[in-house]
Amino acid sequence: MIRFEDIYENVKRHHAGADLEVLRKAYIFSAVEHKGQTRASGEPYLVHPLEVAAILAELRMDPACVAVGLLHDVLEDTLTDADKIKEHFGPDVLHIVEGVTKISKIPFSSSEERQAENFRKLLLAMVDDVRVIIVKLADRLHNMRTLQYLPEERRTRIARETMDIYAPLAGRLGMSKIKNELEDLSFQYLEPESYRELMQRVEERRTRAIEFIEKIKTTVAEKLQGAGLEASLEGRIKRLYSIHQKLRKQRIDIDQVYDFVALRIVVPTIPDCYAALGVLHNLWRPVPGRIKDFIAMPRPNGYRSLHTSVISDEGHPFEVQIRTREMHRVAEEGIAAHWKYKEGRSGPDKDDQAFAWMRQLLEWQQEVKD
Repeated sequence: MIRFEDIYENVKRHHAGADLEVLRKAYIFSAVEHKGQTRASGEPYLVHPLEVAAILAELRMDPACVAVGLLHDVLEDTLTDADKIKEHFGPDVLHIVEGVTKISKIPFSSSEERQAENFRKLLLAMVDDVRVIIVKLADRLHNMRTLQYLPEERRTRIARETMDIYAPLAGRLGMSKIKNELEDLSFQYLEPESYRELMQRVEERRTRAIEFIEKIKTTVAEKLQGAGLEASLEGRIKRLYSIHQKLRKQRIDIDQVYDFVALRIVVPTIPDCYAALGVLHNLWRPVPGRIKDFIAMPRPNGYRSLHTSVISDEGHPFEVQIRTREMHRVAEEGIAAHWKYKEGRSGPDKDDQAFAWMRQLLEWQQEVKD
């Protein structure tokens, strides 16, 4: 079970000098209001708000937002009321709690033709403060992590809603880490047989893939160091749902997935990104048509990176992503990283960034309608 003190220390580490008393107050308030309540797992209900707050702390959200993670269910699931929350925590925290509660009560349609309406409802709920949807995504993520304790019918309904609404929304907000986990968890419950079969096929290749990743990491690290480039390297095996989509869409075998394994290179500056790309292309032959410059042409959700695929000495293709540290934070956390970056500046700056994301989402809504 996650400990409150761990959450507190995490927030303190990323928000030096901030008033963190709101966190202790929120923890005590939530513990009192949820006393005696249990989850479907049999655990004390307090475990859930603690886990949600921990996710928000990992995203480096501000103390008020993490406090809302602790309080997000008190209006819906306890006897407390809005006046009491406002009295103890002020109008800002109350506003976000009410926004999250409002989303929880939205009746989403599962039919494709109603998707635009679903997104419109979410946009209206978050238009005043994007932290509303960030808290809701953290809430949904922990609920998906514990979905096995619910009856099958509810598992399927929640997984479908997550795959159709919350995972795409996280993607549009640039929150790829949350999007990816939501997709894999939903896939597990929506297509259990396909999930198990693909999991087995990936596991059969995992040991060989990890050995391959370690080998190329060593080679690339030496070459980058020789070129005078400071870099951190991380390898990964492609996510299950992403593999599933590629196999289904392209009608190929798993051994034909170019980016089954990938290498991520994180460097200090943009010029270093292009220098690292040159080192890679001198080391191995690039795959034609697989070089993408998302630094010069960022994705609509703000994602920036250089992508390339190369052929190893053994003839195995693999993908490489090259980005700066700031690009990596944005790639993982999306709008949460921007919120964190703007925190402490003037209010209008923060609002400008939030509304830039809102414009992107409104354009998405129009796409869905069309």
